[in-house]
Amino acid sequence: QVQLVESGGGLVQPGGSLRLSCAASGSMFSTYHMGWYRQAPGNQREWVARITSGGRTNYDESVKGRFTVSRDNAKNTVYLQMNSLKPEDSAVYYCNARRVVVTTDYNYWGQGTQVTVSS
Repeated sequence: QVQLVESGGGLVQPGGSLRLSCAASGSMFSTYHMGWYRQAPGNQREWVARITSGGRTNYDESVKGRFTVSRDNAKNTVYLQMNSLKPEDSAVYYCNARRVVVTTDYNYWGQGTQVTVSS
């Protein structure tokens, strides 16, 4: 069992930056692929970025070049550095931890943190 707690959200002006953190409890954090998702009001939850257990990163086109995902396995924490923020980045951001062992899909979500980009 993995519990995820996001933090770092808030109100920021367009062009500003925020760094989100996701702290994980439980064992074997380093074996999980970690992802960030977001959901704006009236929209479906969408994938933003991920970092694999091996450290490989991928980004949605809408955030590529502006957001950076990283992890610190010693601290059981994954980060999302968000720069050059736009109003359309406003959403609740969720952390996800996932790994598949044989036929078992271990999939966990945090409670989310609100990001609002507005002047």
